[in-house]
Amino acid sequence: MPMILNEEQTMLRDSAREFCASNAPIAQLRKLRDSDNPDAFDRATWKAMVELGWAGIPFPEEYGGLAFGYKGLGVVTEETGRTLTASPLFASVWVAGTAVNLGGSAAQKSALLPGIAAGELLMTLALEESHRHNPYGIATTAKAAGGGYVLNGSKTFVIDGNSADKLIVVARTAGKPGDRAGISLFIVDRAAPGVTVQRTKMTDSRNAANVELKDVKVGADALLGKLDHGADVLDPTLDIARIGLTAEMLGSLQECFDRTVQYLKEREQFGVKIGTFQALKHRAADMFCEVELSKSCVLEALTALDEGRDAKEIAKLASLAKAKVGDTYHRVSREGIQMHGGIGMTDEFDIGFFIKRAAVTEQAFGDANYHRDRYGVLEGY
Repeated sequence: MPMILNEEQTMLRDSAREFCASNAPIAQLRKLRDSDNPDAFDRATWKAMVELGWAGIPFPEEYGGLAFGYKGLGVVTEETGRTLTASPLFASVWVAGTAVNLGGSAAQKSALLPGIAAGELLMTLALEESHRHNPYGIATTAKAAGGGYVLNGSKTFVIDGNSADKLIVVARTAGKPGDRAGISLFIVDRAAPGVTVQRTKMTDSRNAANVELKDVKVGADALLGKLDHGADVLDPTLDIARIGLTAEMLGSLQECFDRTVQYLKEREQFGVKIGTFQALKHRAADMFCEVELSKSCVLEALTALDEGRDAKEIAKLASLAKAKVGDTYHRVSREGIQMHGGIGMTDEFDIGFFIKRAAVTEQAFGDANYHRDRYGVLEGY
């Protein structure tokens, strides 16, 4: 499969760009923040996104999806990144939907995927338990009882946790924190007795939550995948989610770069455009090169998903993309602030929203240091 967009994917990208610019500009995120919207996303906009078919892009047709591939979903997600669109697309489709699609039984897929594809069922993954990404550092327990399981523990940074209808909880059924074996995944209703969800207001004005589980009872049919072997579902789910997140980050950093270059062309000092200053030209040129490299990393990772390459290859590309795009977004967002000067630090200019979003996405599902180390391990170092 060529590492380029075909005609249909290009049309999808262009329509997504037009939709996001018209229906979900950064002004909408600003409004959500200022009004302290409890969902941290606009449900009318989400409904319109669903009507365009975006929530069903990667799923099989038999479960209400479009089977259009992850490259198609990637170009849509990239455009949502350009306008910093707040929506359940990442948590519900890229993450939770992927987990169900990869690890769910036929009954679970039939029960859940059509709702996710229709945008009517919102789901998310409850994984992290500390301030650092540690997929196997699970202390939350799930103990067999009465033909089902009882869950106890706590989760942090659960993306869209307070607006999700169901949670996929990563719990330990054997072993100790840090072990890959002994992890299991469970589908839990957010409103179930014993589940406490506390919304956290993120610096990027998006939605996350802390979740407490106290004697939460679930049936045997809540188990997603095999008992004690949840990592076999979790690992590929996280890699697909990381690739999806890099697609969003790519859109954001491109928009940040474009806005910065445009400002250099407009702002005058000493009677000349600041874009004519040689030092700023060099910095902009360096950023351009990093942006282009980031594009290649993301597109190759999305292509690998659609080609169905082996899990190790996809894992390496996911870590490569997350590390590279994370570094680039970090640099471009900070250079953008600097090149805008003092006004870039004010809330009046939208450029500040990008550096805040960069700070959150860099950490989500592993920062650049985590993924550089992981890439080295996967390569045998």
